[in-house]
Amino acid sequence: MENFTFYSPTKFVFGKDTEKNCGNLVKEFGGTRVLIHYGGGSAVRSGLIDRVKNSLTANGIYFCELGGVHPNPLDDKVYEGINICRKEQIDFILAVGGGSSIDSAKAIAMGVPYDGDFWDFYSGKSPKAAVPVGTVLTIAAAGSEGSGDSVITKKDGMLKRGAGSELIRPKFSILNPELTTTLPAFQTACGATDIMAHVFERYFTNTQNVETTDRLCEAVLLSMIHETPKVIANPNDYQARANIMWAGMVAHNNIVGVGRDQDWNSHGIEHELSALYDCAHGAGLAVIMPAWMQYVVEHDVMRFAQMATRVWNCKMDFNNPLQTALDGIQAFKNFLKSIGMPLTFAELGAKEEDIPTLVKNFGIGNGETGGFVHLKAKDIENIYRLAL
Repeated sequence: MENFTFYSPTKFVFGKDTEKNCGNLVKEFGGTRVLIHYGGGSAVRSGLIDRVKNSLTANGIYFCELGGVHPNPLDDKVYEGINICRKEQIDFILAVGGGSSIDSAKAIAMGVPYDGDFWDFYSGKSPKAAVPVGTVLTIAAAGSEGSGDSVITKKDGMLKRGAGSELIRPKFSILNPELTTTLPAFQTACGATDIMAHVFERYFTNTQNVETTDRLCEAVLLSMIHETPKVIANPNDYQARANIMWAGMVAHNNIVGVGRDQDWNSHGIEHELSALYDCAHGAGLAVIMPAWMQYVVEHDVMRFAQMATRVWNCKMDFNNPLQTALDGIQAFKNFLKSIGMPLTFAELGAKEEDIPTLVKNFGIGNGETGGFVHLKAKDIENIYRLAL
């Protein structure tokens, strides 16, 4: 295990009706003028935005609104939010929704006090200041409610890039599993896939002797395997929804990833798919993650065999551990199919002729990525082709 510093100061308020506490929480963290930032009309139609407004009003907190966040959040909405915050002297941003709304709120938060273009933070620069952010979560998926990460797509070139800073880790996050019960089965499955991918990006590591975090990773994956079919069959299963919502946070606040190197190549490869085709991130990961696994499996057969036996209950073939590893990858694909996820380019709506564009947009040129296996542009192309 490697040295690490783990600091996760977000206050989580979990359970039924907890969104009614958002005014108290904003006040607790010093907010007096709030931007409510959300996505589509469902948060309005469900009455959630009204409940949030009522809570802020009851605490004497001024607010304004900015809705319309795109499912793969775009830079134009961030620029709009920055301008509103400056004009309205906003000192707290409250994201209501899923990862897209939260990521957009984080981008706005970094951009408000910055003299340059917020996109600098998605091109390698670190912020020096940010407006505080809180969240009211409506979908278990991205884990942005507990992380210091954000992903935004730049419309010029459709480039999807990430930024990270402790300054944008939410001050508080309200997690009410009831808010996820109206999600369509496909969205629920996409969220579950994203959660599992966040764990796998940490699980596949070259760091030795990380048994504790291995077991934590495996526990979250086993929970997702157990609970996801329940909510697909019965969207109103509160307890299953609750377990998935907490798993989503645990998967991405890095408690399962400390002390070990991580990969994140599957996320990077998928980001180009969702940027170009505007597909759901979880659906793209369902296509890319198994293809990546298949491509790199021989780098560490025993780690994949460990996944197969501990997570998917495959029988260990000590004479042929590679077969055990491949059985585990197939079990993962079978699970994804069982919850309604696509597994191929065709199912996703992606096109073989766009692969050169996808590789170019990935942006490594003649270099290579880091991660579990270092990848060059040709490797990225090969993984896309495995996903055909």
